[in-house]
Amino acid sequence: MSAFDVAQVNPNRMLFLVHREDILYRAKETFEYVLGKTGKKMGIYTSNVKEVEADYLFSTVQTMSRHFKNYARDSFDYLIVDEAHHIGGETYQQLLNYFTPKFLLGMTATPERCDDFNIFDCFDGHVALEVRLRDALEQRLIVPFHYFGIRDIDGVDLSNIKADQIHELTKRLKVNERVSFILEQMDLYGHDGRYRKGIGFCASIEHAEYMTKKFNEASVPSVCLTGNHSPKERQVMMNRLACDEDPLEMIFTVDIFNEGIDIPSINTVLMLRPTQSPIIFIQQLGRGLRKNEDKEFLTVLDFIGNHKKSFLMAIALSGDRFYDKDSLKVAVATNFAGHLGDSFVTLDAISKEQILSQLENEKFNSMMYLKEAYAEFKRMKRGQIPYMLCDYLGCEGAPDPLAFVKKSKTYLQFIYQVEKDLFLESVLSHDTFVKVLKEWSSQLPLKRPYEFILMKYLLNHREVMTLNQELATREILKYVDSVSPTSVTHALECLGQTYYDLSDQAQYVQTFDWIGGTLVTLPVFNQLRSVPHFKTYLDDVLTYGLVRYQEEFSTADYGDPFLKLYETYSMREVAKVANYNKKHSAFRGSGLLTYKNNFFLFVELHKEKDIKESINYDDRLTSSRTFQWQSPNKTTQESPQGQNLIKNVERQIHLHLFVRKFKKLDGDVQPYIYLGKANTLSASGNNPITLQLELEHEIPPQLYRELSY
Repeated sequence: MSAFDVAQVNPNRMLFLVHREDILYRAKETFEYVLGKTGKKMGIYTSNVKEVEADYLFSTVQTMSRHFKNYARDSFDYLIVDEAHHIGGETYQQLLNYFTPKFLLGMTATPERCDDFNIFDCFDGHVALEVRLRDALEQRLIVPFHYFGIRDIDGVDLSNIKADQIHELTKRLKVNERVSFILEQMDLYGHDGRYRKGIGFCASIEHAEYMTKKFNEASVPSVCLTGNHSPKERQVMMNRLACDEDPLEMIFTVDIFNEGIDIPSINTVLMLRPTQSPIIFIQQLGRGLRKNEDKEFLTVLDFIGNHKKSFLMAIALSGDRFYDKDSLKVAVATNFAGHLGDSFVTLDAISKEQILSQLENEKFNSMMYLKEAYAEFKRMKRGQIPYMLCDYLGCEGAPDPLAFVKKSKTYLQFIYQVEKDLFLESVLSHDTFVKVLKEWSSQLPLKRPYEFILMKYLLNHREVMTLNQELATREILKYVDSVSPTSVTHALECLGQTYYDLSDQAQYVQTFDWIGGTLVTLPVFNQLRSVPHFKTYLDDVLTYGLVRYQEEFSTADYGDPFLKLYETYSMREVAKVANYNKKHSAFRGSGLLTYKNNFFLFVELHKEKDIKESINYDDRLTSSRTFQWQSPNKTTQESPQGQNLIKNVERQIHLHLFVRKFKKLDGDVQPYIYLGKANTLSASGNNPITLQLELEHEIPPQLYRELSY
């Protein structure tokens, strides 16, 4: 990918940095293949070879760190850092602080490394391309997997074990009967390929050593590898496992193989301890997904005990970065149908019942659950406190930090509640800062990016005090393909709090004013952006919002109203993206809201038990392409509104359908899912009218299953 981009950009000089010399030569060969006809001279720069006259130079970080001052700071137009998850290291930072390329590109397969350095800061929050597990499976970049969730033996009781009770967990897992059971299941489910080549993930070094001993006694050649072994010893054993001629079948390990190994021949993964984190689960699963000539799929055996957090595997396997309880229950009940490409998941009846029960009873929005999720993520960060929302970006399987925001109004307030950090206590004592942070945080996740784009520009350009239509448009177009003048004006009006009601104005502070076609920064905003730590935390909210928006919406223009198919929206968010020019809080409270020639239909599929009969409408999906909807109960076919609904195509009325399964889950109000535009096929009755609608887009199978379940 980097070679193709360099071919397109055609820089005068390029530097490609790697951390291992063997990668260096492969990179140079690839560039020569892709750019061979450009006439660019390519060279190697290592401790032994220094082809300094090359236009495109390929160097190890170690060598360049000793000789970088032989080059001018602007020597290279284009700088590429391979394995960019190492970029927080002192050597890498020394080089990045010295060189001033026009463009910096980082590449990594493991951004979820989650150490104490935020990779995104080095790249201004920009993600050029991201391929996650589900995408990689759908695009067949990796092999599919066959996952078997197997109920553990009755003699292993993990019901009262906590994640950090490693000694007790090890003691309960070291059971001879369990080893025999694992071997039986391996024979039952088999593996793809002539030879079994597997990794077993254990609870501790003691557990890994125990499994190795027992497997060797059962004539399954195995070794134990842990952090106590040297890199050279690890490499020897990895080479043995990769070799078909070597009898070695299994490596039992703890921690060290969660990331950073490359053994394509692995065809078996054993999960031998309770899933303690969706992040670790994904990392361990990924060890066996590399393509190999003699492998069509990976076999994963997960021995699910009665641990109280068994449901974490559902979060990992769902493939959704942002999930809710109901969607997880449907995924488990349907064996994750439609989630994972050609892969398939099988849970035995007892394991499935246990996980569904745990999901039903778990309070995902409780402070206890959120603290546990945060603590696990912090452990993944090697004990470093993740002070920034952006710390969660790039970590597949990480908790959604907006759940923390929702609980405490801002992420910083949640961190303070958990950590009791004295510096944060000082920061949060500034009432004005907190009110602005709350206002900006309340807009996450973004449904349109314009306001955040403009605020980020103003926050980082202290000399800019006003924004007009032309400058605002120019800044917005740096992030999106196109934007209408009406939307730009509406975004500027929103920044000036034009559509805030009295309640909004009471809880927030006005930072901008919309005066005569110009947005003016107010003194309070200028004061906040002049204080470094205030600016840092505010910029984190803006960066997180824009990066997450980019992941979910890309750069496309979704028109007016600015609605993306199958995205979720609150009524107030619909008002915003429709450029509604009245108080946005007024755009709610009815199943039918209208603005210009757009009719917005809001439906709850499962009505509350105590709903009044007069509003207990018979709204339902009748197929993946059709929907039955009933109008407000005072509407007749002869009324102007009734005619607009019945003859919507003829009258150029756009019917936008939004649905949600439940109004609330665990006390939290749920957003609506946008199913797109619909047109009326037929109408019957009055007070209310029953309309048969045809959707312009067929609902995808996975979503249809979820809405129908």
